[in-house]
Amino acid sequence: MKVLVLNGSPAGENSITLFTVRYIEAFFPECTFDVLHVGQYIKKMERDFSDCAAALESADLILFSYPVYTFLVPAQLHRFVELMKESGIDFSGKYATQISTSKHFYDMTAHRFLEENCHDLGLRYLEGLSADMDDLLHEPGQKQAVDFFSYVLWQMAHGIAMPAPKQSAPLPCVPLKEADAQPVDEKKSGKVVIVTDSGKDAAQNAPLAAMIDRFTKLLPYESEVVDLQQFPFKGGCIGCFSCAATGKCFYKDGFDDYLRSHIQSADAIVYAYTIKDHSMGCRMKLYDDRQFCNGHRTVTMGKPVGYIVHGDLSKEANLRTLMEARAEVGGNHLAAIANDLQDPDGQLRALALQLTYALEHRYEQPQNFYGVGGLKIFRDLIYQMQGLMKADHKFYKEHGFYDFPQKKKGRIVGMYAVGALMGSEALRKKAGNKMTEGMTMPYRKVLSRVDPGAKAKK
Repeated sequence: MKVLVLNGSPAGENSITLFTVRYIEAFFPECTFDVLHVGQYIKKMERDFSDCAAALESADLILFSYPVYTFLVPAQLHRFVELMKESGIDFSGKYATQISTSKHFYDMTAHRFLEENCHDLGLRYLEGLSADMDDLLHEPGQKQAVDFFSYVLWQMAHGIAMPAPKQSAPLPCVPLKEADAQPVDEKKSGKVVIVTDSGKDAAQNAPLAAMIDRFTKLLPYESEVVDLQQFPFKGGCIGCFSCAATGKCFYKDGFDDYLRSHIQSADAIVYAYTIKDHSMGCRMKLYDDRQFCNGHRTVTMGKPVGYIVHGDLSKEANLRTLMEARAEVGGNHLAAIANDLQDPDGQLRALALQLTYALEHRYEQPQNFYGVGGLKIFRDLIYQMQGLMKADHKFYKEHGFYDFPQKKKGRIVGMYAVGALMGSEALRKKAGNKMTEGMTMPYRKVLSRVDPGAKAKK
């Protein structure tokens, strides 16, 4: 059986994920493993896709192999998926699965992205393996990798594949009303940057450009549109960690300086894009990956963000999760997501109003699991790697991110005392409902200290 490995890591043969694939290969001599270094040679593949096409056509199983980069696959692999779709190859009957390595930071959104695109291509998709970066160094991780591939082969032998989601007719986008929005009389102090890959002259992006134009008229702040199609990117993030030590990107295209001085210095950021391949598009993904020049530091923390999205967002639950999680992890209040499926004028107006409220009141949305859970993964990672990621470590210390539970010694001792008391059946019976009353005592004290006139003063 022919297995084609699409190595999405820009590190090529030095990919940690690829080492997992090589380990698996050693246990299955009946399979032939061929590797395309997609992440390393994507520009060459863009110029000539013929060798890739031949390899794809001859494969029985396509195995996507990659490190998770900012919620998704690396931009280079994202672009290869686009090339697969543009190639016109008939993938029906072929199987596909994936292996990723990460610290399990939003690996599920990356896996779902590939799963959705595999179904688009007509591939018979099998659930992939999401491994920790260190799994292959330990026996349980080694066993897990071999067991995973054994299961893949068993499913193929029995004709099993995950069912493709039911396709329904796409909902039409609602055009903006003919009458132009009246621009606000006077702009407030502050600046909002709108980051897009629209390419205003492109006909297919005309609806997005119209939404951006309408939004800027409704927004009572000065705004600037940054079109990523115009920025001279030299390439996608290569994961070299040069920025972790120096704070400067490996590339000399000036993006890191432009990002910090021109985009992240704004009071609020709005992202505008057309849905493509279940994501924001390859160019926007490249932008996301290159933001790693800031390491794992949430440098825009406290600044509100918003989205303007053209396309059928109702079918993109994974993409919506990604947008919400991106804001949560960054410590940004997500003002709104304006989409043109229903009342785009109203949604754009709501985005402008909610962004204005957040700026005027310095409103910060309390974090949910997306943000709290994501940051705790990074907290543990940075603490272990503080010798390399010095800027990240300093940032995390300054912002109190190192909230390890073992530091809360008083609470731990208190819980031991409560556990000992509750171990006695006689005391449990005597306590009755007093336990829950005791738990709520600190909250009762908070309420008792509220000034009755606080509401009026607010």
